[in-house]
Amino acid sequence: MSAIRALRQVSLVSTRALAVRSAPRSLSRAAMPVFAVRAAPACAARAFSLSARTLGEGASDVALSQKLTEEMQYEKEAATEAEPDFLRSFKAQGVWAIEDVAGNDEVALTRKFGNESIRMMFSIADINQSETQFENEEETDGSDEEPNHSYPIRCSLSVTKSAANGALTVDVICQEGTFVVENISFYKDAQVGTELTAEADWRRRGLYIGPQFDTLDVSVQEEFEKFLQERGINEALASFVPEYAEYKEQKVRSLVILLLELFLIGFTLQEYVSWLQNVKTFVEA
Repeated sequence: MSAIRALRQVSLVSTRALAVRSAPRSLSRAAMPVFAVRAAPACAARAFSLSARTLGEGASDVALSQKLTEEMQYEKEAATEAEPDFLRSFKAQGVWAIEDVAGNDEVALTRKFGNESIRMMFSIADINQSETQFENEEETDGSDEEPNHSYPIRCSLSVTKSAANGALTVDVICQEGTFVVENISFYKDAQVGTELTAEADWRRRGLYIGPQFDTLDVSVQEEFEKFLQERGINEALASFVPEYAEYKEQKVRSLVILLLELFLIGFTLQEYVSWLQNVKTFVEA
């Protein structure tokens, strides 16, 4: 048995995993092929017997060429998978820009508001940690019902102004379609308040970060919440953040497993598609 065929039988996930949002999260699910063979159209059986001689000497040449073409098309489409509706709708609003580097846990949402630059950052690591916690709780509970968990995601908001020095930073928890403010800090040096370097983090540790939000006077809390709402830190954004975090987490998980599978058989995705094209050209010659 070839290495590729053997790997197909034990593969955990394939390139199709990006499109299967409802599939179980656990990597111990039933084996799925890396490059699955799809069923031929009904007309293929009639067509290849009539035109086989125009492409080659074998009666199976047309059917094989068609299969190779279908496989190439599927892999190319999977590599440029269409964005889900919720993401297209969010981008169409034109309010927030998404900064998302493939392979990184962190996501940044940025926007302009008057002379202010606003950035909100969150990480998909919170989803992984919450999932592990909930899975452990389910094993302990022994219940067969699937609980409806809403994972809390920590977000860090920073506001800077072109006409003023310093940076306002706000720590919030995003859960169940709302933001809960935990802490508000002000840094006279905007770089200290916003940079994600080890040096900036070290300098922040020695500074007063401000009071806990819930210890402020209620009227101050209410006005600050209005301040955030006006800048788009609202229920709509609180619904988008966990949905996008889930979407990114699925893509990262599927990409890591796919790259591992390709590595084990000595392929890259580009090499596989190129191989398909070369074989197809030879068959059709």
